[in-house]
Amino acid sequence: MNLPKPPKTIEELQDRIDAMAGLTLGELADELGVEVPENLLVEKGWSGQLLEAYLGASAGNLPEPDFQELGIELKTVPINQLGKPLETTFVSVAPLMMPAGQEWRDSVVYKKLSHVLWVPIIAERQIPIPNRTVAMPFLWKMDEVTEQVLKADWLELTDLIVLGHHDKITAKHGQLLQLRPKAADSSVRTDAIGADGAPTKAPPKGFYLRTQFTQSLFKQQFQLD
Repeated sequence: MNLPKPPKTIEELQDRIDAMAGLTLGELADELGVEVPENLLVEKGWSGQLLEAYLGASAGNLPEPDFQELGIELKTVPINQLGKPLETTFVSVAPLMMPAGQEWRDSVVYKKLSHVLWVPIIAERQIPIPNRTVAMPFLWKMDEVTEQVLKADWLELTDLIVLGHHDKITAKHGQLLQLRPKAADSSVRTDAIGADGAPTKAPPKGFYLRTQFTQSLFKQQFQLD
């Protein structure tokens, strides 16, 4: 597989974005010489990994933006043909042994969301995986109003984690950012702090963006009704 080198400028990245828009996942896979999986139940992150490879993202699984030199994160969002997101968007793993006193701007969540390349993919279930189409990707920077809401959500969720109350966090917590289980197997456990302050084990969790947030971005970007 001949992978492109990481883009060194935003202009170079934009050229690759423009070349990718309107192509199907099958066409991108053919160009890179990779095989399209039969379903995404096992390989759930395959679409994102394909786009990372095509665009030259370099971070891999590191807790850094995908385009390290540019400080830009790549987020793929499956949408229907009306532009509505079909699921929440994963941001990062939530460490359940988080030390007290971490600052918002030092967090992985902030680093992942401060500058994002959003790539919506028309991916309704009845569309075969090779025929799913990359809609118009766009670059976005977090504005002050959005940052204040995300920061408040992050502080609420991380305070509960630090106090050992991660097991009491529900879908009702967080206006735009929420904490959800992050494991395919319910038996998986990770290191955590319990309510008594002692180390324990707990199901892993991740930070996710609610669909209302990504939908509002797409409405604004594409002037959807």
